[in-house]
Amino acid sequence: MATIKKYIDKDGKPRYQFQVYLGIDPQTGKKKKTRRRGFKTKSEAVIAASRITYQLKTKGSMPVENNILFVDVYHQWYSEYINTVRESTWARTAGMFKNHILPLFGNKRLRTINISQCQQAVNRWFKEATRNYKRWYNYLVNIFDYGIKHGYIDSNPAKMVTLPKKPDTWGDKPENFWNKQQLKMFFDCINLKEKPEKYCLFRVLAFCGLRRGECLALTWNDINFKNKTMRINKTLTQGKGGRQIIQAPKTKKGRRTILLDSTTVSILQYWHKKQLEYFLFLGINVLNKNQLVFANSKNKFKSLNTPAKWLHKIISDNNLTPRITVHGFRHSHASALFAAGATIKEVQTRLGHEDVATTLNIYTHVTKDQNKEAVQKLTSYLDF
Repeated sequence: MATIKKYIDKDGKPRYQFQVYLGIDPQTGKKKKTRRRGFKTKSEAVIAASRITYQLKTKGSMPVENNILFVDVYHQWYSEYINTVRESTWARTAGMFKNHILPLFGNKRLRTINISQCQQAVNRWFKEATRNYKRWYNYLVNIFDYGIKHGYIDSNPAKMVTLPKKPDTWGDKPENFWNKQQLKMFFDCINLKEKPEKYCLFRVLAFCGLRRGECLALTWNDINFKNKTMRINKTLTQGKGGRQIIQAPKTKKGRRTILLDSTTVSILQYWHKKQLEYFLFLGINVLNKNQLVFANSKNKFKSLNTPAKWLHKIISDNNLTPRITVHGFRHSHASALFAAGATIKEVQTRLGHEDVATTLNIYTHVTKDQNKEAVQKLTSYLDF
């Protein structure tokens, strides 16, 4: 039974509160009570108390507090989420909520957020980031699903919105890879003797197909000069607060050992010698198995942005086209493998993709030479 009382709040205004007996706690054997305050009228207090009493009689449990804020549900969800993903992922996710989701929904009660508000948010995100807005939308869906699971709400308004679709545009998407001739032209712009580290880094990217983080995480212990192999078992990335951290690859297939061509081995050996000379001059000991292949002047991790800065300057200084990204070297490597006659499975293994579908979805480009060869083969076969 509920007991309703009147009281005066700190501002001198009359308010009502109630207390409801919930029975005996089966775990502790003690009496359970709940108290609610802040009602402006007695009737509001009576309705709220009646709701709790009815819930106890019909379902045997007290209704879940449904005035919880979106931001509080987010914190509950996030505390569980960080135990399911890597640091680089949960740190990036926190940034997305802080910058894009919480400013729109954080101070709202979860149960009051409607379809219209979700649609407005999605439309806004689509304008801000046409390519990435779905990621923010999916996280929004996750919070509402979490709210349903914990009884805060009964339905997910985010699932009812209409997702915007980017209209088809004229023209092909700019290529993010170089063919054989373009790669050669790029390396002709770097003097190995004058810039051995720079030359070596891009050689590894182009001829080994590594991701940027995998390349910057390499240690000399990962390279077997005798067997001409390279072991990829870690990646450099950003964690909480933007600090650089080393993580294992996302998947088991990402941990791989690849064969190196003789020229790449020679270039790595040359850079190894020059690195030893450079750090010896600086008085830094680099004779240890965990010595980084590519390190900054303090023998720490290079910035993740360094390869891009190097690449953009070389492209600009030499008017190279098309302009590609650092990841474009991985695309170039895949395209070169296909052009050389490698199978899908071989490319998948060398690049460390978990499944063949990833290889097919991402690396569907073929070089112009391959297109010409395909046409020639077709003409020879049809022969009329």
